[in-house]
Amino acid sequence: MATTTTNKNDQLNVLDALDTAKTQWYHVTAVIISGMGFFTDAYDLFCISLLTKLLGRIYYYDPSTGTPGELPVSINAAVSGIALCGTFTGQLFFGWLGDRLGRKRVYGITSMIMVVFSIASGFSFGSSARAVIGTLCFFRFWLGFGIGGDYPLSATIMSEYANTKTRGAFVAAVFAMQGVGILVAAVVTMAVSGVFMVGFKAPSFEESPGLSTPHEADYVWRIVFMLGSVPAGLTYYWRMKMPETARYTALVAGDLDRANADMSKVLQVDLTDDHHRGVDHQVQAQSSFPLFSSRFARRHGLHLFVTTTTWFLQAFAFYSQQLFQKDIYTQVGFIKPAKTMSALQEALVTARAQALVALCGTVPGYWVTVALIDRLGRKPIQLLGFLMMGTFMYALAVPYESYWRGKHLDAATGKYQGGHNVGFVVLFALTFFFANFGPNSTTFIVPAEVFPARLRSTCHGISAGVGKLGSILGAFGFVYVSQPTRKSELPRGYHHPGIGMRNALLLLASASMLGFFISLLMPETKGKSLEELSGESVMNESKVDVQSV
Repeated sequence: MATTTTNKNDQLNVLDALDTAKTQWYHVTAVIISGMGFFTDAYDLFCISLLTKLLGRIYYYDPSTGTPGELPVSINAAVSGIALCGTFTGQLFFGWLGDRLGRKRVYGITSMIMVVFSIASGFSFGSSARAVIGTLCFFRFWLGFGIGGDYPLSATIMSEYANTKTRGAFVAAVFAMQGVGILVAAVVTMAVSGVFMVGFKAPSFEESPGLSTPHEADYVWRIVFMLGSVPAGLTYYWRMKMPETARYTALVAGDLDRANADMSKVLQVDLTDDHHRGVDHQVQAQSSFPLFSSRFARRHGLHLFVTTTTWFLQAFAFYSQQLFQKDIYTQVGFIKPAKTMSALQEALVTARAQALVALCGTVPGYWVTVALIDRLGRKPIQLLGFLMMGTFMYALAVPYESYWRGKHLDAATGKYQGGHNVGFVVLFALTFFFANFGPNSTTFIVPAEVFPARLRSTCHGISAGVGKLGSILGAFGFVYVSQPTRKSELPRGYHHPGIGMRNALLLLASASMLGFFISLLMPETKGKSLEELSGESVMNESKVDVQSV
């Protein structure tokens, strides 16, 4: 009777060395280089939420309305969401390309795209409001295209460089730079708006509608956008200096000698040639099962289902809140009515509110994940995050009309009075904390661990792309569905009632709870090598037949 056994020690030396390496300087540099990409991604994606009101005042002011200019609802959704559409496309395309051409080569391409189109966004041109917004949307789509590539490549590169013991913390640290990017976007908007307020003093809209938006305000949003090119440009050189990951070189490209040479320099050790084991790695790479195959479906189909659906649900909840938090703050009275401020003051106040929430809720959530993920594991953190997100959003939604918003409509300002906006913002910040100490981080990490090297970037791109569909749904849908149910209460430009903010928050809470139940199916990846998780180690690929009676 013939049976099949494996040699459990039959693993490539170069991969063993990576898995067991002590934390050293190359880990830190990889986190910084990859993390600065995510810093840029977050800055570019979320600074738009701080500037849409300013764009509305500059390009869509109509004196006959007696109110500050606002972006029409369709344009507001397009400006806020078009970069996400580009990101979706980039995640799928560059995720696939990263497995075909290599992580390093494609990494440089995405970096240059971000630099070029960050600058181009600031130069959006045209002789009319429609032309300026149209070119801005065009440039931001391609900016998002480059940003999209950073998701699968940053995650894959960091996971393939990291050791087994602290891999979760390293990948989480890369993603945590997203929180820093959100915070810095708010700080930069505050700084630029503040400088222009000092240099070009303007009255509030109530005092002088025409003078409340100085001509120089048009430079503010352009400068904020263009500054997003700086971190991406600074890290381009260092991205090109990084060697290709050993896992791609050895397991996908089949060049074991190059993998050993590259990692010998990085780890500063002499790695032994593995060819004596008789494994033809080039054949191994070429004969591997493809993405669309029954073998992939059996081994990784459930993994792909979990990583895509949970990322979709958390992104739908997270981006709906993040992109339109300025509108939520206005409804509960946390931000003053637009009439009482100048255009630049409104931009500063909106950015200050986002900075406060980011500082108290968003940023700490990311870094708590970094500290605890290799102790608690990915699955417990994701389950806790979804559960608490849902709980806090239910706490915001259920008493929204009677407690948070307030019952009395002020006819002069058009805003509800008597609500409890401070408590609302505290709970709102807690949802961001548990989004980031939870599924917003773990859905980024797990797809970079459970799939085989030859499909790792592709599958991460698919997971991120489906997640981005949730973001797009939030960006284009939330602004409509959250509008009041009564037509008389609709803001200018909205023609059809929505389901109301309360029901919109209930929808986000329910999405979070659904994410909790699907997360019960996810694997725990803590403390395991990438090859053990993906089933592609040499010991799984090279089997020895042993005769026994």
